[in-house]
Amino acid sequence: MFQVGIVGRGGQGVGTTAGLLAVAAFIEGRYARAFPGPGAQAVGAPVTAYCCIDDTVIRPHEPVTRPHALIVHDPTLLGQPGLLTGLRADGYLIVNSMREFTELGLAAQVSRMRSDRLLVLPATQLALVHLDRPLPGAALLGGFAALTGQVLPESVATAIADRFTGRPAEGNRAAAAAGFGFAQARQRAVAERIGA
Repeated sequence: MFQVGIVGRGGQGVGTTAGLLAVAAFIEGRYARAFPGPGAQAVGAPVTAYCCIDDTVIRPHEPVTRPHALIVHDPTLLGQPGLLTGLRADGYLIVNSMREFTELGLAAQVSRMRSDRLLVLPATQLALVHLDRPLPGAALLGGFAALTGQVLPESVATAIADRFTGRPAEGNRAAAAAGFGFAQARQRAVAERIGA
């Protein structure tokens, strides 16, 4: 089972991101479950949601303590103690920011991880361009699709179309496509740098 942790602040669409990811996996014929983390979901407060994806039926809601991927909506949360605890050494880390990991103070943490599984994505900026709102979830899902291969970008677009209509659907689909393209370009640059 592939487990994803999604962290951000209330009002940033953390739960929506988890739900869209689950729907995208379901569209591809896989089993998926999205659920909120413990604690209040107040606007502005740190919130967590999870999505589990598997090829077999997912039974009870087990706490996700060792995620395969972590998606961070709000980089100001990176200073929270234990945020990256449990993220697997071979896991994926996607952070919504215009700054690199070293600038975010994560040099030591990411030095132990595979560089081809790390992504800093300006998701809020992409959302503002395509959606006119600072909601980074769709762009982050596009980046997640490119980085992990767990879902296809077309499935993310379909999940968005199932959830939204009109301009929000168009804007979120465009933001997801932009996030996917950005992540692909970053992956090519990393591959060239490490000589893959």
